[in-house]
Amino acid sequence: MKKYLPFVLLLVGILVLVGVVLIIRGRSQSQGENVQPEEEIAPEIPADKKPFASLIPKSDGHWLKLRIENIQVPDAITLDYELLYKTGDGRTQGVPGAGIKIKGVSMIERDLLLGSESSGKFRYDVGVEKGTLTLRFRNDKGKLVGKLVTEFHLQEKGPSLSSVDGKFKYELDKAATGVWFVTMMPFGVKQGASNVVIAQGDYIVFSSDGLSHSGKVD
Repeated sequence: MKKYLPFVLLLVGILVLVGVVLIIRGRSQSQGENVQPEEEIAPEIPADKKPFASLIPKSDGHWLKLRIENIQVPDAITLDYELLYKTGDGRTQGVPGAGIKIKGVSMIERDLLLGSESSGKFRYDVGVEKGTLTLRFRNDKGKLVGKLVTEFHLQEKGPSLSSVDGKFKYELDKAATGVWFVTMMPFGVKQGASNVVIAQGDYIVFSSDGLSHSGKVD
């Protein structure tokens, strides 16, 4: 009997450990619905401190120029951005950028590819229409001090342009062949932004050609 005692004690120890793990996991799951991940909790950015963000489509519809202006988020030292979008076959793709230094910087620009690049060869995602842009601002310790999220709608030629939520619609007087448009909410307010077709309330339409396209708000 004594020779089996170490095995018995080992088995009992394993059972006790498993029981403790299950209890802790159960408590975590029961409380998880009411607890946000720490990464997602951030102070609200005052309206007059929100940056102005543009997503300007290129003429081929495969690139978006991300431009962030009027950067003055309190205590922010670095910026992370994340562009997520759905492809025509339903896949979710992302374009990330992290640790961009913004102290003393009022504007940044990045060209975002809707696809992938390897050894100088490009693969473009097709059927891209809708997605989200997320900006995260961090202090010198890496703590989140502000977060902004908006949706964008990429459309070719029109004539009917609309926001993702359907609350804004712009009907062009005529379709613009070969022109791409992005409808979005740009967070902050800025006068004289580039490639703007129309700004109405919280919504703005950007064009790839930078020209005026007459129409009416529905």
